[in-house]
Amino acid sequence: MTGPVYSALKDRHMELGPFGNATQLLHRSAIHKRWNNWHLARDASDVAWLLLDKAGASANVLSEEVLRELGEVIESLQDEMPRALVIRSAKPGSFCVGADISEFRQLHNERDVINKLSDAHILIQQLADLPCPTIAVIHGAALGGGLELALCCDYRLAIHGASFGLPEILLGLHPGLGGTARLPALIPPLDAMQMMLTGKNTYDRKALSLGLIDRLVEERHLAGALEDAINGKLHRRHSDWRAQPFLYAWVRQLVGRRMRAEAAKQALPQHYPAPEALISLWEKHAGNPGSMIHAELLSFAKLLNTQTSRNLVRVFFLREKLKEQGKSKSLSNDAIKHLHVIGTGAMGGDIAGWCALQGLRVSLHDTRPESIAEAIGNATKLCENKHLSSAETRDVLDRLIPDPDNSGVEQADLVLEAVPEDLELKLKIHTAIEPRLKPGAILATNTSSILLEDLRGELSDPTRLVGIHFFNPVAKMQLVEVVNHSVINATIFRRARQFVDQIGKLPVPVASAPGFLVNRALTPYLVEAICLLDEGVPAEAIDKVAIDFGMPMGPIELADQVGLDVCIDVADMLRERVNAHQPETPEWLRSKVEKGHLGRKTGKGLYIWSEGKPKKRSPRKPAPKDTLDRLILPMLNACMACLREEVVADAELLDGAMIFATGFAPFTGGPLHYAQQRGVDEVIKRLHDLQEDHGERFAPDPGWSEGLLEPSTQD
Repeated sequence: MTGPVYSALKDRHMELGPFGNATQLLHRSAIHKRWNNWHLARDASDVAWLLLDKAGASANVLSEEVLRELGEVIESLQDEMPRALVIRSAKPGSFCVGADISEFRQLHNERDVINKLSDAHILIQQLADLPCPTIAVIHGAALGGGLELALCCDYRLAIHGASFGLPEILLGLHPGLGGTARLPALIPPLDAMQMMLTGKNTYDRKALSLGLIDRLVEERHLAGALEDAINGKLHRRHSDWRAQPFLYAWVRQLVGRRMRAEAAKQALPQHYPAPEALISLWEKHAGNPGSMIHAELLSFAKLLNTQTSRNLVRVFFLREKLKEQGKSKSLSNDAIKHLHVIGTGAMGGDIAGWCALQGLRVSLHDTRPESIAEAIGNATKLCENKHLSSAETRDVLDRLIPDPDNSGVEQADLVLEAVPEDLELKLKIHTAIEPRLKPGAILATNTSSILLEDLRGELSDPTRLVGIHFFNPVAKMQLVEVVNHSVINATIFRRARQFVDQIGKLPVPVASAPGFLVNRALTPYLVEAICLLDEGVPAEAIDKVAIDFGMPMGPIELADQVGLDVCIDVADMLRERVNAHQPETPEWLRSKVEKGHLGRKTGKGLYIWSEGKPKKRSPRKPAPKDTLDRLILPMLNACMACLREEVVADAELLDGAMIFATGFAPFTGGPLHYAQQRGVDEVIKRLHDLQEDHGERFAPDPGWSEGLLEPSTQD
């Protein structure tokens, strides 16, 4: 069972042994609590229950204090060893989501890391060495150090819906609490390495089949499973015959070559050293667990002090800062329950499907019934991609309500218009539906280029109008721009940001300025790529330069993904309103669009597309030496202009937005952070050089000389 109902019932159903239920636990803690973050008690059969309950936090993390207290707990058990030790989370949301990453910033060199991590290794080994049976009970997520804690136990019991992962690779690291040794010793080594190299989660049934957990149970059957484990009736899972070949170093080295090749396809080793470090650890030390754990510690310390890891840790906190934009201290229930979408084309239909997946009731209106049907069909595919059961899929589709009469306007908490970028059409729709909105309802537009000032003038109450700009594809793109304007009601703007957070996206507040933030910054990058293409540089060569820098795809492929018609519309608007020096769109490109060659969505654009992928050839010649700066520096220049003009509040929000909307090379920490690390004076100099060689479009923005970066981009 998943969804809001399951979340509401978890507190009531959690088996907490001698602590009873969550309410009784809170009451008991108020009377006496020996530790800040742990509860320990024995039941009538002398089984010790140890509940992790990180103080002042909604989720458990392994901070220095949490680990220190765990050491005290283990010491307290030595005098009178219990019959067994059960470890689980007292928080209903999850088991433990990993290390307290904020503490990483307090470790300034390898020696600091080694000292801290050595103490943690000693502690975690003490848990593994306890003479009584130890059982981890896992509900929700067990990630990173949380999973490594569970791996030290003799048994792992999981409640349906549990998930497991070692996502350290996303921070430029690998596991650091013994996971590199313990996981491959427990489950098939190739599966273990896959988990660690990708950082992807493994879910309950898959975890059971791998041997990561010993039993998968419903909460009501947990007591029986615990008794089986304690009494030796539960068979302990051990690594099977599939692990035997990897006891030989030459086998690991042979497989390691393939792992390196696969890892390099996802992340270039010169930018992301952690995969290579992990593979080398496994090749050299996997035959000796003790040696592996010691080498893991030294490798982790080295990685944490690389610029890549420091920047990826920064990206983690940029994400947290974006999430905070959707939080509110208001006690009122402002959650959106009913969304009404007008326009069910590619964007509107996908927005509707995503919101229904997140539990909202969504009515869909379009003048073409076949468009509504297509949107519902795409929602079905989304459910399949998310591995929902047939019952869960049916629940999602039940929340999607075809509304050809547009009657959902009156009932909706938020009405989102997502029709094509045509001001006259949008004005017609907004003025027609505004009088029908219920009190307090939000009127939103998914526009990517039309200014809210151009829309609000025809409305009787423009204070309820807000921009909510999604990016394509909706299900994959995490960022959503929430667009402000001068007369917007503050409550409306706050609720719009909360809505974005409510549906699991990252909101970034931006001003109603041409192109807002992301399109304003991305367009010069795409325009310069077209200029290079116009000069005869092969598309594949241009894309290779960007990919080698660390972008997820090249600008030519990206233009095809976005749609050449959309790119031209945004470029024309920005040339007219922002930068008159921006080059004109070449006639050959306009001709492509006129012929319907729009990119991926039509199967033909700057590339030929087949099965969702562009057909590329080896470039006939390399790109010019200044190609990277010609692509990246105009983007940085536009970012600086957005910061100077206060399109976005600060450089951290800007960097986070560009990473999560465009995939700007995460290992750099974001475009403005990259500029600072490269050196602002160097950026100005290179822009002047390019200005002299290629024209006024490269003139440095005045913001570079105004000291805008220093206060807001420090780690």
